[in-house]
Amino acid sequence: MMPSTLTSFLICASSQTDTGGEHGVTEQVAVIFGLLLLAAAVLAICNRWKLPFTVLLVVIGLMLALISKQVPAFRVLGEYKISSDVILFVFLPTLVFESAYNLEIRQLQKNLLPVLMLAIPGLLLSTLIIGGIVALLTDIPLAAALLLGSILSATDPVAVIALFKQLGAPKRLTVLVEGESLFNDATSIVVAGILLSVATEGFSGEAALQGVGEFFVVFFGGIFVGMLLGWVFGQLLQRVRANSDIEISLTMVLAYGSFLIAEHFLHVSGVMATLVAGLMMGSWGRTKISPEVGGFMHHFWEYMAFVCNALIFLLVGLSVDLSDLYNAIGVLVVVLVSMQISRAVVIFGLMPLTGRFSQTVSKAYQVVMDWGGLRGAIALAIVLYLPDNFPYKSQFTAVVMGAVLFTLIVQATAIGPLVRKLGLDQLSAADKLARIEGQMMAKNNALQRIPELQAGGFFSYQIARQLRDRISGEVDQLASERESLRSIELTTDEERAVVYLRCFGLERKLYFDMFTKRHLSEQVYRDLAFSLELCTESMRYQGNLPKATIYDPKRQAIRQLVTLWMQRFPLTRRWASRIGVARTSGEYRRAWGRYQGCEQVLAHLDIVAKQEDRSVVEEVRRRYQAWQSSAKSRIDAVAEQFPEFVQVMQQQLGERLVSQAQREVIQRENIAGTIPDGIADEIIQGLQKHVGELDAKTLNAQLHVDPRELLRKVPFFAQTPSEEFDRVATKLREHTMPSGQDIICEGQAGDSLFLIARGVVRVVKDVDGVSKQLNTLVAGQFFGELALLLRAPRSATCRAVTPCALYELRRVDLDAVRSACPAIQQSLEEVAQERYGRDRTDLESPS
Repeated sequence: MMPSTLTSFLICASSQTDTGGEHGVTEQVAVIFGLLLLAAAVLAICNRWKLPFTVLLVVIGLMLALISKQVPAFRVLGEYKISSDVILFVFLPTLVFESAYNLEIRQLQKNLLPVLMLAIPGLLLSTLIIGGIVALLTDIPLAAALLLGSILSATDPVAVIALFKQLGAPKRLTVLVEGESLFNDATSIVVAGILLSVATEGFSGEAALQGVGEFFVVFFGGIFVGMLLGWVFGQLLQRVRANSDIEISLTMVLAYGSFLIAEHFLHVSGVMATLVAGLMMGSWGRTKISPEVGGFMHHFWEYMAFVCNALIFLLVGLSVDLSDLYNAIGVLVVVLVSMQISRAVVIFGLMPLTGRFSQTVSKAYQVVMDWGGLRGAIALAIVLYLPDNFPYKSQFTAVVMGAVLFTLIVQATAIGPLVRKLGLDQLSAADKLARIEGQMMAKNNALQRIPELQAGGFFSYQIARQLRDRISGEVDQLASERESLRSIELTTDEERAVVYLRCFGLERKLYFDMFTKRHLSEQVYRDLAFSLELCTESMRYQGNLPKATIYDPKRQAIRQLVTLWMQRFPLTRRWASRIGVARTSGEYRRAWGRYQGCEQVLAHLDIVAKQEDRSVVEEVRRRYQAWQSSAKSRIDAVAEQFPEFVQVMQQQLGERLVSQAQREVIQRENIAGTIPDGIADEIIQGLQKHVGELDAKTLNAQLHVDPRELLRKVPFFAQTPSEEFDRVATKLREHTMPSGQDIICEGQAGDSLFLIARGVVRVVKDVDGVSKQLNTLVAGQFFGELALLLRAPRSATCRAVTPCALYELRRVDLDAVRSACPAIQQSLEEVAQERYGRDRTDLESPS
């Protein structure tokens, strides 16, 4: 019985849809747009007086609900109630997708452990604490109390995140709060469905096991659906670049389609599907969106979220029945106390545990996360979706409404003072200096533009002089503030941070410009931009540089293990080879982009840091010179090993540059009216098609070396007749290995020989726990023949020192041809006897 009840709870039935009472379409439209007009007015007030937007919306909604009972003209507002269908199918996909789209997935990855700890174990623990206290202190049964606890454990950070942006809170704090909310929404929905079945049908061991299984299917099934649809729509977006209408439409279809397909058709978590799709589109998919559309896309989804939040919180206020709240006041007090206890236990109990395996969450962050655990749309949607025959529905609805109101009106209004008291909104001296200098640059630019007003001879000289004198005085005042700040507050470390942050900003502008001109691929741009983001965050809040950004040793080690695992199976060997090619290509592109960024910074460093201590500037210069030298070494290593590859890369870069230059001229002439719109569009589309063909062109062929030339260098193939030799050569499998990756490992079973086409390979062996270098192999040499000839374990580890192109000859392929090629069989026997003293029976024994 449980699975069917859970499924019916998770799926929205169309028969439950609230149509807004008996009012016609005209009145419904009038109400919606009237509420949006009111929300716009409230936002203007909040912006002017620095008030919390969502809190004020709820308060105004409550006032409108009271007015609607007294004033006939407003009675239509009181008859509108918030519907669970509207929240789940209209508001929720937009809110989840927008939050996920603007949440950097790599930042989430760095904080994934604490986020998941709060979203799954934390939510379950919170459910138990709230349910246990409510069942102990009220007459509500334990099963129903646990259901109420699961509903109230879903957090909604909308008001808090808006305040964080306003206060300039650290980005990591925002990621922790928003990430927890996104993930625990799905957990709360699934757990509430399971507990609803327990509350209505009773508890049994079999039902509990089914519920646990259902939880994993629903939760991880939603993740799979989101990943699949995110990938599909990312591919579609890549093929319709520079068409804003189609690109925006596809993202909207993805947001709602992933929710509908997962929730309604596949019976898995729609929230998780939309969340994962949004994360993919906000990171991997963002660079598939045209740069000229990307900015508009960001504002479009921000506006969609504004509309949904405005309507939700206004409707929450309109839906509150104060008499029901009064009748449930006793249970509500118990619930509010239990919510605070459970939140404190979860935050202060679980967060220290995650510090053993990931970056520690500071006490200040924990305090804000504790008090910032607001409740909102998800809790309302779940409680409204309880079946009408559930005996506690009306009481739970009133209690949840009261809890949401309390967290929004009391907790949300106290977040600002709490953040200020903890000093999380304080600008560092470096940020203060950056603000002053930004204002100075803006005013100096204004001074330079004033003569343009007088160019025609009709502008008053007196007014121009007054403007110039006023702005010059403001510049002087800012210069005085800067010198005072520098002499009193700015330490050497903060001055160093200022210089680094300016350099990072200059790099970021360069990389974006290179990406918009297609000089950087989407993956390389993401890597470089994320590296700068990590450096910026670390320098701003910790005052130092991170240990690793682009070339993270842990990530590279994981990739090596995955590649080695894939190479062990025939079905995945080809994919492993493709991954190797992509890594070599990516390594070259990243190094080339980083070299350009360092070159730009070094060329402008004296201008960027003209006011700073010269010792600090020289320190930053040395660091950038080291980064540039490292990038150059990587470029040279790839160029040395794969000259054909580098040649094609440079050819593609030149073609992109030519296409971009032509496009700029055509667009300029079109704006001037010299070239008609139709002709300009045709030319630009042709140029875009040409650039797209360049991007799609594979570079695998440029990493290819004729294997026959290499195979002839292997001693036991040197005298093989041409016909038999060609049969062996066709069996060779091509691989590309990035630098630092182990190709074969000592002690592992082996069944293949490797030929080095390009690169350098080092042979090492473990001797009494110490890695000892035995040999260095270069292009034209081979290794692994012992396993091929004698079926013995690998006697040493062979590691790629530089990016390598290899050919593999597997025993199964050799066995297929040597029985029909006596010369090959004879050569193998001779080499085996010469090298290893083995007889013929060893070679002919079955594998």
